[in-house]
Amino acid sequence: MLSSVLNSERAIWVNIAIMRAFVRLRQLISSHKELANRISELEKKYSRHEIEITTVFKMLKKLMEPPVKPTRRIGFLADKEARGNG
Repeated sequence: MLSSVLNSERAIWVNIAIMRAFVRLRQLISSHKELANRISELEKKYSRHEIEITTVFKMLKKLMEPPVKPTRRIGFLADKEARGNG
């Protein structure tokens, strides 16, 4: 405030420097907000991809497991329909 009241050349330069500092500070704050918004958008985007990727890996693991062979029962079938004579 004092630099804007004084009428010397040095006070004018100090006043200009102060104004430039505040303008730069405002630009930095706005760019940090924009950067923070972009980072949060990326986090949201890739968190969805992470869920999808883990699902794909789970399915691949299931496909890589050897197939389970059905076991045959020992004995006779008592039911006519089970023998195919139905």
